[in-house]
Amino acid sequence: MSALPFETDPVTYPPRYAGLPVPLALPFALKPVSSAESGAETLPDGRTRYWIRHDIVRGVTPAMLVWWFQNLEGTIDFGGHSFNRYRFWHPGDHVHASYASRRPDGSIGPGAQIRLIEVLGRDPRYVVDTTTHIERLDEGGYIHNPELHGRTGLVRMEYRFEPTPTGTFYENSLTIGSPAAWYGLIRPLVTRFGFTPAQGQAWLRHNIEEVGMFENFLPGLYKAETGKSH
Repeated sequence: MSALPFETDPVTYPPRYAGLPVPLALPFALKPVSSAESGAETLPDGRTRYWIRHDIVRGVTPAMLVWWFQNLEGTIDFGGHSFNRYRFWHPGDHVHASYASRRPDGSIGPGAQIRLIEVLGRDPRYVVDTTTHIERLDEGGYIHNPELHGRTGLVRMEYRFEPTPTGTFYENSLTIGSPAAWYGLIRPLVTRFGFTPAQGQAWLRHNIEEVGMFENFLPGLYKAETGKSH
């Protein structure tokens, strides 16, 4: 596996994006957009919401999903090789994930922050290079708020998990904008230069692909590291 394209040392941490690595050659087909229900809508307050209702994530429980978001760092062994587990989750688009800060007891949950770098659809126009703040993480769902130019309040991601007999019903959304009255003044600039409709469509595809990947590795990784199967 090629080296990750970012620099880390006590001075430059957190990592800086410096380009995409070569995609991981994994024997899994990414789920198509048609496997989920998805769309975009303008909310009454002017914000834009992209939403997805995924196909059932087979063999994956809400407990596994909580564990995953608490354990993004590290590796996964597959086919006799060791891979960065965040890159394994989306072998083409993901670059880096690490915990920028933890809770006082060292755990990951509300109050912790995650450093994320990914490139939606491997399109250089759609680089996501942010630190996101966890608001909620439990078996009912996950909410986090990515920074935009160092500030939260303009991007919100909400997930809902519901157990089913065969896996988990998983739906999530990405909301762009602020409910504040002033947002109406800058909304045209945001949709044209900040987060375009085309970027929103790239996010929908990316998210459907990465959520679909859970079926291929998460049950095995969870059991290997926790000894549990549910």
